Amino acid sequence: MYFERVKTPGLGHNAYVLGCGEGLAVVVDPRRDVEQYLCLARENDLSIAYVLETHRQEDFELGSRALAEATGAKIVGGCHALFGDIDLKLEDGQELKVGKTRFVALATPGHTPESMSYAVYAEDSGEKCWGVFTGDALFVGDTGRTDLPDPDKTGENAGILYDSVHRKIGPLGDQTLLFPAHGAGSACGANISERDDSTLGIERETNDVFTKTRSEFVESKVALDMARPPYFEHMEEVNLLPGRPLKGPVAARMLAPKDFQRRMREGLVIDTRPPEAFAAAHIPGAYSVWLDGVPAYGGWVASKDTRVFLVAEGREAMEEAALSLARIGIDSVEGILATGIEGWRDEGLPLESIATTTPAEVAQWMEEGRVHVLDARDQYEWDEKHIPGVERRYVGHLEDDLPQWPKDSDIVVHCNVGNRSSLAASILRRNGFTRVHNMLGGITAWEKLGLPLELSDEAKKEKEK
Repeated sequence: MYFERVKTPGLGHNAYVLGCGEGLAVVVDPRRDVEQYLCLARENDLSIAYVLETHRQEDFELGSRALAEATGAKIVGGCHALFGDIDLKLEDGQELKVGKTRFVALATPGHTPESMSYAVYAEDSGEKCWGVFTGDALFVGDTGRTDLPDPDKTGENAGILYDSVHRKIGPLGDQTLLFPAHGAGSACGANISERDDSTLGIERETNDVFTKTRSEFVESKVALDMARPPYFEHMEEVNLLPGRPLKGPVAARMLAPKDFQRRMREGLVIDTRPPEAFAAAHIPGAYSVWLDGVPAYGGWVASKDTRVFLVAEGREAMEEAALSLARIGIDSVEGILATGIEGWRDEGLPLESIATTTPAEVAQWMEEGRVHVLDARDQYEWDEKHIPGVERRYVGHLEDDLPQWPKDSDIVVHCNVGNRSSLAASILRRNGFTRVHNMLGGITAWEKLGLPLELSDEAKKEKEK
């Protein structure tokens, strides 16, 4: 049996290519750019017969129709209307035979009302389930968030998800391999494990959906406060459509520095270099979104209608940045700085910088009462651990919720390591704050230095182990 997990950088997204015998294969939850799946099929002499969708997806644009058009495959999902334009709608419990492999469709709502899982019975696994594609119903170490369909029904949806996992997925057996649609880094779960591999047996011992009672699980989901990226709404719309082709090659969008300067006033600039490079020198008014963060945070600063102008280090990074935006439905990259920031500098065009600092220095400044400190992380991260006496503004909401500090006061921004705080610092600079510092190393370095932290009860227990 051929099997390949295909990960999407920056999104925590997993798609799967599974050989089913007799030269046939299925692809599960493909992203918009489908060439990698086609290459894997060609290299392994496989014909893609079906594309399975676990749910509509909120955080990336599906490539099901593009893959179907390239291969003749049929798109498979559940019967719920939110699956949109698909070829084959399976009822709960209905089987699909592909080659020598059986798939059993399982309705597993809760994360979203249409969510489906697919239990896989391979030829050589006998009557036992070999694996299950769970979408966002069950992750490694976590379950999907339950607030997306309606925040007011987070608790109700959590109960539905708990029942789905226990009634439909749990009975498949401890030997069953777990194949979720997302891994660590996804905006669809707060505590997804860093490891990719698991079984239902492992999850039964470690995952809250199995170790907590139903009421405890519901309570934990209601208490979870995760930001909802604004581009999710756009993804929910486009993933009901047949599928949209990608725009032309990145090379057609290259702009010389002076042309870039002239055109960038039409929209906004996203600088994808690392925080240290951005801090040293960048185009005034640019947003700092590190390359791996473009899929997750590009959709916070730009929308589907925004004209985007990119700064990146090297051709590969330029292509990756534009493709990352396309994966979340932003096709409006109007120009890329052809010669990078060095070419901009050599033309004598304006540059600005942002100060960086260290946790030890910030701790001293705080003791002296000479600095404001802003935590740019999400609420659930703050609840786990935070620096005493600082304010929190999630970076995604910062532009609409600026701190009420004097514009010329010393402000230090931090996150876990310094990436999101670089974005937050760039937002503050765009809005007139003149003395902004990015604390490199973030709360990770702060904790390693033994500096004061307020910890949740769970974090305290973890630290004592």
